[in-house]
Amino acid sequence: MIIDCHGHYTTAPKELGEYREQQKRELAVDPLVEHVKGIINITDDQLRESIENNQLKLQRDRGTDLTLFSPRASWMGHHIGNITTSKNWSEHCNELIHRISDLYPKNFVGVAQLPQSPGYGIETSAAELERCVKEYGFVGCNLNPDPSGGFWNDVPPLDDKYWYPLYEKMCELQVPAMIHVSGSCNCAFHSTSSHYLGADTTAFTQLMMSKTIFKEFPELKFIIPHGGGAVPYHWGRFRGFTDMLGLDDLNSIIENNIYFDTCVYHQEGIDLLVDVVPTEQILFASEMIGAVRGIDPQTGHYFDDTKRYIDGAKISDAKKQMIFEDNIRKVFPRINQHIENNK
Repeated sequence: MIIDCHGHYTTAPKELGEYREQQKRELAVDPLVEHVKGIINITDDQLRESIENNQLKLQRDRGTDLTLFSPRASWMGHHIGNITTSKNWSEHCNELIHRISDLYPKNFVGVAQLPQSPGYGIETSAAELERCVKEYGFVGCNLNPDPSGGFWNDVPPLDDKYWYPLYEKMCELQVPAMIHVSGSCNCAFHSTSSHYLGADTTAFTQLMMSKTIFKEFPELKFIIPHGGGAVPYHWGRFRGFTDMLGLDDLNSIIENNIYFDTCVYHQEGIDLLVDVVPTEQILFASEMIGAVRGIDPQTGHYFDDTKRYIDGAKISDAKKQMIFEDNIRKVFPRINQHIENNK
């Protein structure tokens, strides 16, 4: 199988966006409003229309089989409103993902958006993760290390005990977290370029330099998306830091806990990734219909057709098999039952 571990529902019907705008109008009147969840009227036919000529068509065109599918990352907007804002918004977004995976179980399986909110603990996120896994069969979650929206002034680093209620639930449920920020409110950081890639690098550094987190939670697993941000390019720098700080060898630190996806949009970038990072730590992903949607004038192919880059990489077929399927089945163990149930 060709499994894509990084997909977002970027083509949702307009009713979802209208719901979000209503939340914003309520917040403009009262920032502490306790929102009522309400109902979003979206039919199955609307969901089919939003998927079949978009993500599903590209799966077929590009030769991939199954996408781990989560709500639109740039719309998570954890900086907006209060905990009831994020809770109701996340529940609706996750429920749409569940409906899509029910309509197309051979093509999609859910990954949860978490209702993080500045000024609140992480317990609400742990509860929503449990709901999505146990009720909807989701296999992972997206975790935002900066719910402030680009200011990095709300939550502590990822090895702080603030996060422990979520980590405990992740280990209990056997699901990993993909590190993924949302929109940036800071004009110094463009959301999907500098903020996304900078956050990937920052999160990796927080995890890599921690002397406690993987001793406390040896089964905890994180995926650093977008090829790891700047990490592979500066692998020597990070190896040097582990030596200076008296940490374990870098490969040993990441061996069972930190992984990288292949949302890198040119062949040279993928070649660097597969040359520097151990194959066991690389997961195939495209983030198709995401941040970079155009056609590369140098190749004539879509930038986000990342399968082409793995196919073109000078690595063995066995290593390609690991990247396309085997590693993802290991990091997302719940996916195996989903695949078995939908043969």
